[in-house]
Amino acid sequence: MGFPSIFNDVIGPVMRGPSSSHCAASLRIGRICHDLMGGSISKIEIDFDPNGSLATTHKEQGSDMGLFGGFLGWEAYDERLVNSEQHIGASGIQVKINIKDIQAEHPNTYKITLTNPWETHQVVAISTGGGMIEIIEIDGAAVSFAGDSFVTLIYTSDPKSLVSYLNQSALCDSLEIHSGTQPFIALTALEFLDELYLRDLREMEDVSDVKLIKPVLPVLTAKNQEVPFITCDEMLAYNRDESLSLWELAVRYESIRGNISEEEVLYKMEQIRKILKDAVETGLKGTKFEDRILGPQSVKFKSQMESKKLVEGDVLNRIIMYVSAIMEVKSSMGVIVAAPTAGSCGAMPGAVLGVANSMGLSDDDTVKALLVAGLIGVFIAAHSTFAAEVGGCQAECGSGSSMAAAAIVTLAGGSLNQSISAASMALQSSLGMICDPIGNRVEAPCLNKNVMAASNALSCANMALADYDHLIPLDEVIETMYVVGKSIPNTLRCTNLGGLSITKTAKEIERKLGQNQFYKSC
Repeated sequence: MGFPSIFNDVIGPVMRGPSSSHCAASLRIGRICHDLMGGSISKIEIDFDPNGSLATTHKEQGSDMGLFGGFLGWEAYDERLVNSEQHIGASGIQVKINIKDIQAEHPNTYKITLTNPWETHQVVAISTGGGMIEIIEIDGAAVSFAGDSFVTLIYTSDPKSLVSYLNQSALCDSLEIHSGTQPFIALTALEFLDELYLRDLREMEDVSDVKLIKPVLPVLTAKNQEVPFITCDEMLAYNRDESLSLWELAVRYESIRGNISEEEVLYKMEQIRKILKDAVETGLKGTKFEDRILGPQSVKFKSQMESKKLVEGDVLNRIIMYVSAIMEVKSSMGVIVAAPTAGSCGAMPGAVLGVANSMGLSDDDTVKALLVAGLIGVFIAAHSTFAAEVGGCQAECGSGSSMAAAAIVTLAGGSLNQSISAASMALQSSLGMICDPIGNRVEAPCLNKNVMAASNALSCANMALADYDHLIPLDEVIETMYVVGKSIPNTLRCTNLGGLSITKTAKEIERKLGQNQFYKSC
């Protein structure tokens, strides 16, 4: 699957919806399905495995909403997403969802059959966390597409002869024959073949169809991709001769990884900063959305903070307020950034923006801190997971806390080693955190856990600045998190089958939500 990108895997996508691994990822899968069918779909059948997480969460946590938007060709931040079910119905597309044994190995597996009057195709895909995906099967043939390149599928009755022709005349990163129910050749590249070449291919006697699948990720992956380092230890070794700060190392990594300029890396993160800032401001004005559990808690907190009724602690209280505001924008279908996931979207950004504003730091300082957070997230993405369905909430809020701790040290003027120490301590403190959303919504105890993660980040940052000994290297803590995550029972990994999710009160909330009674009564 290649090396993680800060903007693909860690701080992104820009999206709407309750869950990145459910909503943003499913939309990306749906977008690829849309392209595979050339935008023309009559019927869709979706299968979820009863032993996976999607069987019990696909509707409430946004998988259906995301899929429908993707089938219609929308972006993850499209304002129509909240009504995507009505839109897909109005488009005339028939959708059927089944819960059936599909022998899925991954808890977030989608098996999708797409039909129109002249063709049928089948896609199997997985959501790997934080909005990232992998297409693992098309028309019965094993593939591995992450949505980070331009993919051309050439359906042909004589693939071997055509491969010889393509090897001589087509520029691409990879070219593979796939023998599924409908044999095809898959080409991946940083752009599509030119129009004249595509026209010639379509006119060949042995070619039945050519499908063009656009990338769904913001940073593309080139052939023979390289990165300067992929673990914390490798980064420290690389930096012995470079003497770069942590934010500069982040820029260097992303520039090399994505084959983009360092100026573009900084520009992209500045755009992310603006979206995060807007989310905080929007949340603090108060948000409205009926299909949720919690109302605008941040507005209450702001009022009590301004009236001096809270225990003193300006930085921490500002962090709590910002975390709450971002989470409320997410829950009201506003635009947020999954950083690293939608379920943990408040922790890292709320902590970083809260500290930066409390210290009166510049926008540039905030961008640098966000880059530091992104680099810590790269190490986690490369060697563990952001998916709560795989690793529990430690993978989401724990990762966000670790990322935030390193970023806060940077804001405070600490050293590279102190940032790494803070990241290690914050992640150590998060091991074993379960994922048990109340009412099958990504709101509670998610908000509390985001606040806890941000508070933990601030504490660990200060401990690191005081030169506390973190003892266990960050790389080893990341590896441990993955092992611990696999040992957490399936019922406590975002399935709505354990923990607070199955308390008497949670089930009553879930019942009222299903009958549209809860919002009016709370």
